[in-house]
Amino acid sequence: MDAIKKDVSWLGYQWAEECYSSDYFQQLYDWAVQLIKDGKAYVDSQSSEAMAAQKGTPTQPGVDGPYRNRSVEENLDLFERMKAGEFNEGEHILRAKIDMQHPNMLMRDPLIYRILKKHHHRTGNDWCIYPMYDWTHGESDYIEQISHSLCSLEFKPHRELYDWFLDQVVEGNRLRPKQREFARLNLSYTIMSKRKLLKLVEEGIVNGWDDPRMPTISGLRRRGYTPDAIRKFVETVGVAKRENIIDVSLLEFCIREDLNKIAPRVMAVLDPVKLVITNYPEDKEEWLEAENNPEDESAGYRQIPFSRELYIEKEDFKEVAGSKFFRLKLGGEVRLKNAYIIKAEQVVKDKNGTITEIQCTYSEDTDKKVKGTLHWVSIKHAVRAEVREYDRLFVDEAPR
Repeated sequence: MDAIKKDVSWLGYQWAEECYSSDYFQQLYDWAVQLIKDGKAYVDSQSSEAMAAQKGTPTQPGVDGPYRNRSVEENLDLFERMKAGEFNEGEHILRAKIDMQHPNMLMRDPLIYRILKKHHHRTGNDWCIYPMYDWTHGESDYIEQISHSLCSLEFKPHRELYDWFLDQVVEGNRLRPKQREFARLNLSYTIMSKRKLLKLVEEGIVNGWDDPRMPTISGLRRRGYTPDAIRKFVETVGVAKRENIIDVSLLEFCIREDLNKIAPRVMAVLDPVKLVITNYPEDKEEWLEAENNPEDESAGYRQIPFSRELYIEKEDFKEVAGSKFFRLKLGGEVRLKNAYIIKAEQVVKDKNGTITEIQCTYSEDTDKKVKGTLHWVSIKHAVRAEVREYDRLFVDEAPR
C-alpha cells in the first residue's frame, strides 16, 4: 500500500482523501447478514474441489450443492461463528444464492466471505473472515458514492455480478455506481500481469519489484524515466475498448523526448578504442566549450579537455565501409563533437589483428562540411565509471 502511494505521488498526483475498503468491513458484514435474512446468501461447507465440480463449465450448467437450502437461522448461526473464529480456514464460506444454471459462471452462487486467519495491516486481528473482491468492489463504490468504476476488459463478465450485488443494497435517493471496462495497457516485449511479474521476483529472475527491467513505476523510476515522460506516454496512448498491444518503442520515444529537453549532456565512451591525432602537439592541452543542453539555452556551457590521445567508440570506426557509413573510416573525415575535424590515416593492430590504435590528423578548419559527428573523451582526463545498460527483459514481442 505504501509503495503504491509512493509511486502515485512520484507521478505527480495527490488524493483529496484516502479510501480503504477495510473501513467498510462492518458495513459489508451487516449487508451480508441481511442477504442471509432475505434468503439470498448461505453458508456452504463443501471442499473447494466439490464446489468447483458442481459449478459446471461455460457450456454445462452447474448443480445445486447440498447446503444451498440451509435455513436462515442455521446460516446466521454459522456465519456468526465464522466471524467469531470458531472454524478453521476452508471449513465454511458464505455464498450468494443466485442461480447455479446461469449462463454467466460468475453468477453461479459466487463467494462473498471466506475464513482467513491473517493479520490485516489496518484492522489488525479484529477480523478472521474477509469479504471477496466482487462483493467488496461495488459496495465500496456505493459507500464512497463513486459515479464510475473503471476496470480492464477482463472484468466485463463481472459487471452483471457487480450490478446484482448493488441491487441488494442501493437506496433510491443515492447515486448508483456504474462499472465500465477499457483495454488494459499492454506493451510489446513486456509482461504486465502482476501474477507473472511476481513469479519473476520470487524465482530471482529479476532483483525485486524495482529492478530497472521491470515495467513497474518503481522500476521505471530507477531506470531513469521521468514522471512527465510516463504521463505523456499514457496520454498519447489514450483509452481503447479493444485489447491491443502498444509498441514499447513509443514509451522509449517519450522518455527520450522528455530527457532531450531537460537532461544535461556529457560525453561517454562505453567500448573504447584509442585514437591518436599525430599532427597535434604531444604536450598541448586545451579546454573547449560545450553546451550543456542544446535544447535549453539557460543550461549554460561547460569546459571539456582536448588532447592528442582520445578514446572513441569501437563501433564508430571501420577500416573499410560503404557510402552509407557516416562515421570514421580510413581516408574519411568526421567531426569530433565540440572540437575539430579529423581524418583517419592508418591503424595499429595487435598480433591477433585487433585494432588497438587509430592514427588521425586534424584540421582547424571547423567550417568544413562533414556528415559524421563522434563522441570522444580525452585519455588523460578520462574517468572510469560503472555504466548499467538495460535492454528489454524479453526478446519475444508477446511474451505472454
